This record gives sequence, C-alpha cells and structure tokens, in this order.
Amino acid sequence: MNTTPAPTEFDLVVRGGLWFDGTGAPGVVRDLGIKDGVVATASADPLPVGPGTEVIEAAGRWVMPGFVDPHTHYDAEVLVSPGLPESVRHGVTTVLMGNCSLSTVFVPPLDAADLFSRVEALPREHVLTALEQGRTWSSPREYVAALDALPLGPNVAAFIGHSDVRAAVLGLGRSTDPSSRPSRAELAAIEAGVEDALDAGFLGVSTMTNPWDKLDGDRYRSRTLPSTHASWSEFRRIHRILRRRGRVLQAVPNLNTKYDVAFFALATTGVGRKPMKAAVLAAADTKAERWVHRIFGPIAFAANRIGRGAFRWQHLPTTFEVYSDGIDLVVFEEFGSGRAALHLKEEVARNELLRDEAYRRWFRQDFDKKFSPRVWHRDFDDTTIVGCPDASLVGRSIGDVARDRAVHPVDTFLDLVVEHGRKFRWHTVIANDRPEVANRLLRQPGVTVGFSDAGAHLRNMAFYNYGICMLRRIHEYARRGKPVMPLESAIHKLTGELGDFYGIDAGHLRVGDRADLVVVDPAGLNQDTDAYHEAPMPEFGGLSRMVNRNDAAVTATAVAGRVVFRAGEFVPGYGATVGTGRFLRAGTDARGPVPARRPAPPAAAPPAAAPPAAAPPAAAPSAAAPSATAPAGSAAP
Repeated sequence: MNTTPAPTEFDLVVRGGLWFDGTGAPGVVRDLGIKDGVVATASADPLPVGPGTEVIEAAGRWVMPGFVDPHTHYDAEVLVSPGLPESVRHGVTTVLMGNCSLSTVFVPPLDAADLFSRVEALPREHVLTALEQGRTWSSPREYVAALDALPLGPNVAAFIGHSDVRAAVLGLGRSTDPSSRPSRAELAAIEAGVEDALDAGFLGVSTMTNPWDKLDGDRYRSRTLPSTHASWSEFRRIHRILRRRGRVLQAVPNLNTKYDVAFFALATTGVGRKPMKAAVLAAADTKAERWVHRIFGPIAFAANRIGRGAFRWQHLPTTFEVYSDGIDLVVFEEFGSGRAALHLKEEVARNELLRDEAYRRWFRQDFDKKFSPRVWHRDFDDTTIVGCPDASLVGRSIGDVARDRAVHPVDTFLDLVVEHGRKFRWHTVIANDRPEVANRLLRQPGVTVGFSDAGAHLRNMAFYNYGICMLRRIHEYARRGKPVMPLESAIHKLTGELGDFYGIDAGHLRVGDRADLVVVDPAGLNQDTDAYHEAPMPEFGGLSRMVNRNDAAVTATAVAGRVVFRAGEFVPGYGATVGTGRFLRAGTDARGPVPARRPAPPAAAPPAAAPPAAAPPAAAPSAAAPSATAPAGSAAP
C-alpha cells in the first residue's frame, strides 16, 4: 500500500511514465509526486492532484534523471545567458564547466578571452565583453557566489583550469614562454590556488598538454596554452592534492605524441596509495587512425583492474561530424601550415598568404604526410560543400571539384577559401562513423559518455543532444533485436554514473532526491536527432550558431521540481527572472530541498574586479607570427 501526501502537498505530478531512478535499476511504471523541489513519492497507484498541482502526462514515455553533461565550455555564456537553453531543451539539467585547463576564476577578463577564444572557436570580442561586464569576483568562493546569484537554468559544477591558475600566478606571458620556469614560491602559489578552489567546492583540476590549442589576441597570439608548459613535477604536485582530497583530474593529452596518456593513467593508480580520479579525452574511432579505438580498453583495464585506479575515458556517443566556414576549423591547428593561416586574424592578410605558391607547397607537403599525428583524415573526397555563393558546388565534395578543375585538391580548397571566404561552408565526419565500433566503445569498461563541448565551436559542431542521440541508438538496436545494452544501463551512463564519479548531487531520481528530470517520448527518437539547424545568438551579437532541434523527443525538462521546458517551449522569463539551478559543490551529500531562488541580477553589472593578489603583472608581449614560408614541421610560437 502506498502512503501519499494530501493532493495539495504536491507541486508537480509526473503521471504514468516508465520511471528510471538513475542507479541502473530497471524502469517501473510510477506516478512521481514532487514537493518543494524533491521527489516526495513514487507511487504504483494514481496520485491525487490539487488545484495548484502541475501535471505531466507521461504514459508511454520514459521518466529519468536529467542528463549530466561532463564536458562543456559555458564559462562565458553562462554570464550572459544563464538559462543555457540549448542544453536544457535536450534534457541536460547539470553541466560541468572549466574543462581543458580553461576557467575564468583567477585571470582577468583580457587574459581569459585570449585563453578561451581561439581554442574554443568563440568570438573573442563577445567573450571579452561578457567577462568584463559580468566579473564580480576575485576568488573561487566569490566566483561560486556570483554564479549562484544568477538565474541559472541547469545546475552548474566546475573544474579549476590549470591554465587559469598558472597564468594568474606567472602572468600570461611567462606562463606561455617555454624558457620560463616557475620558482618554488610560484609553484606553492599554484598549489594554493588549487586548494582554494577545492575548498570552494570545485570538482578538481582540468589540464591540457595538447600543443594544437593556441592563444588568441595580439599579445601572445599562437602560443600554446599555459598548462602545456608545465613540467611533470608541477603536474605531480597537483595530482597529490587531488588524490588526497578525492577530487578529479580532467585531462586532454598530447595528441601528437600520445605518450602522456600513460602518465595520466599511472597517476590514477592506487597500488600502495589512494587512487586519483581522472577523466581523459577522448575515446573515439577516428577515421584518421582506424587502429586507435583498440587502445582504450587495455589502458583502462591496466589502470583500473591491475593498478587499482580510477581512470575514465570521455566518449561522444554519436557521430563526430564538423562544419567549417572556410579554413576556420581547429583541425588545421594539427600542422604548421594550417597554424600559420589561423595565426592571421584579418581575411585580407590570410588570403594573401593562401595565394602564395611557397605557402601552398608547404601546405601540400603537410597535408600529404602519411604518418603524421592527426585526428582529421585529410581526405577532401570525404567532404560535402553545404554552402557557397557558387550554388553549382553545393552538395559536391572538394575532391570532385578538384577533379573537374584538374587541380590538386589542396589548391582547390585554398582557391575556394580565397574566392568565397567564410561563405564557403563544408562538412566532414571525423570519428565514430562505424556503428559496431561505437557500440563496443559505449560498452567498454572505463569509458564514460559526454564530451559535448557545449558552448564552444559555435559554427563548427552541435552535440547538445548527445544524450538523445545515444538513447535513439539504444532504442533502435533493441527494436532490431540486436541490443547494445539495457535501456536502464544507458540511462545510468547518462546520469547516475557521472554524478557518482564526479562526486556531485546529480544524476539520480530517487525518493528524496532533488527533482531534476527529463521526460522522453521514444516515438520522437527519429532521424530529426541528426538534422542540421542554426539559431541566432543575441548574447554574442546575433551570431548564428549550430544547434539541435528534436523537441518531439524531449517532451519536458524540470530542474529542482519546476518544469522549465515543455512541448518545445520554455516558461516565460526563463533564464532572466526564472532560475532553477544552482552551483553544485563537490564532495557534499546535498540531497533534499534546494535553497530559495535569489532574484535575477540587475542589468548593469559592476566593473570587473582586479586579478587576485597572488598574480604578478604580466610580462611584456614577445610573441612573433610564424613565417609563411617556414619549413614543413616547424613549430608555431
């Protein structure tokens, strides 16, 4: 017999859905009664409702915890659009920011904009404006308070970025100078910054050793990120803190050499010591290196089973496809000639470089190297032109156009960029195109799902709905009689598994849990999940960014017991006067009612605060542009 409160006690009733609690337990049909932001009851009998009770009719649908997105770059966008609607409309109710060594906690706005904009393909002027107008903090605790004061849509958790704290201590110039090494006092200051962030509830530290990611701006343009210049000794100091405190390292390894994956895996091991949690990018079946998917399982097995560690790969559970406006795509950072082009901000100067025959020889030499490290397959036959002033080219591959013109594919590509600039838009698939391999990766022990990069690469890719894409795959294979995994296991991977690993109050929908939930209609899991869409982004000057629109799949999203998205629409005032999320502090068991919402902040933000006292003045600019005619393989600054 079920004991339920009186009808007027429920704020929301979710009626008759197949309920999954996020633990991996099979779904059962239940009515969920929600009161004061938490799940009050799960009843096999119909729940009575009062005149003030909102009702979601969920018969024939799946009711599950809101998805946890562990890899986003919303650090600037959250300041100007705290509802983060592109994630929430797809059932995400918790986002993790501060990934890839990048956060905005310690460095001043100008440094933060230079760190973020080129790496994450964000418009620098809008990132800088968001930070200059929105920054009210000078410490991690004040940063947490500033986010909690916003009308957040989803819940937010964050890593402290290694590049952020390193640049704050050394200055952006010294922190990106390969000849400069921090003193003992500066290393101690980096450790103190990490400790302060963990004390404030940050998840852990994110770092990056991949040399492809470069600074924006004019002062140190094309230098690699501060964390790429850290010594192994500096890394070990950070690891000791994380291991002692039970927090997480999020890491992007060097994709050229790859050997530092072993360093991160060994750092997680727990033989004779406490293990350290680490989430490393990325388990993928790349077209460029068809063998690489075979290494992820053995590395995780060695670290976790033999080494008694806590190592996890991050995996995108859908096809990794990208779009590019001209040459503005991060994969061109893989090789020297591509970096030289991206170093030039102005289109006139860039086109002059692309016309130069010596540069073209360099580009062809880079492009045709058979055994160079790569993520991109560099096959212009495996492309589709999706937009061009010359409409006759749309729908064709760059390789086809090259054959018609009897010109080398590289020269054809460069010609199209010079002729049409950013109006020449093309598409390719980078990874995860083989369903059988993708399914195996999804089942692989030590592989977690996520890596949406939400909030970044606004014109290049959109994986805001990766959870829906994953559920569609699970559902379709089950209907064919070839199940990938039980539905409850897939939901667990999108929810409770991530909440538990990162140590936050998210990913569960049990009685007593905060009522962050999504209602999914399996009939809506169709080809619309793969459709291309764009939408203007008024917060960033009306930039048209790639988005997802499969609202037939997500029929409702609720955060802290309040329905904020339903039938394709957000509630009035969402993200402005209506806020439902909060900053989730790591290491706390905060089940139960949420604090009362603070009012929305005033439109005019106070001026930016000064950087923390531990940060010395930045060194004088010293970066130089890479030579357009440098020999193949030469390094950018």
